[in-house]
Amino acid sequence: MNTEDRKSDLRIYEDVLQELRWEMRITDTTNIGVAVDRGVVTLTGWVSSWAARTAACEAAHRVAGVRDVADEMHVRIEGMNQRTDADIARAARDALEWSTIVPHERLHMTVARGVVTLEGVVESWAQHDEAGRAVGVLSGVSEIRNLITVDPPSVASSEVRGAIDEALERHATHAARHVQIAVEGGVVTLTGRVPSWAERDAVIGAARGTKGVRRVDSQIAIG
Repeated sequence: MNTEDRKSDLRIYEDVLQELRWEMRITDTTNIGVAVDRGVVTLTGWVSSWAARTAACEAAHRVAGVRDVADEMHVRIEGMNQRTDADIARAARDALEWSTIVPHERLHMTVARGVVTLEGVVESWAQHDEAGRAVGVLSGVSEIRNLITVDPPSVASSEVRGAIDEALERHATHAARHVQIAVEGGVVTLTGRVPSWAERDAVIGAARGTKGVRRVDSQIAIG
């Protein structure tokens, strides 16, 4: 993409602000600062929950023209959202047990000053990500450190590659055809170029959701 085709930083700035206001998981955007330099968005200030911080980053990534997002926000929990670490730990354990996806008996956590560290071993990235989401939406949580290891059952590399190809055909955009896939020992390496973060995330999501994938190494360029 040449310079003439690239959106101006001012236009990206305005679009990011609008996307933040549109994001329903963020109840108040007045304390979020936005700066843009050559397509790189820096978010500063504070939000009232970990879920809102995650939502702000995702909102910025959705804007066309954004190359990268630097998250310099912090979570400030006030008023009725304040909870003891013991309360957070009990609520987090309940959330993991209520999930139909997460093998909660394989996981353990540590809660310190609102920061929840998740550890253990699961068989898929879907289980890994769902554990983080289930706990991340709880009030009082200021940060999630997801250290859960993914150890999938052994699947032949050719089967993993075929399953990823089929997944991309089903729900990734046409940009996926410009991405090259290599699989070895459950490690998937993605290379190539796509025009936006949304399309990059669609490709990575398809790979991460495939049975037998131990890790995804994304080297996909944007632009």
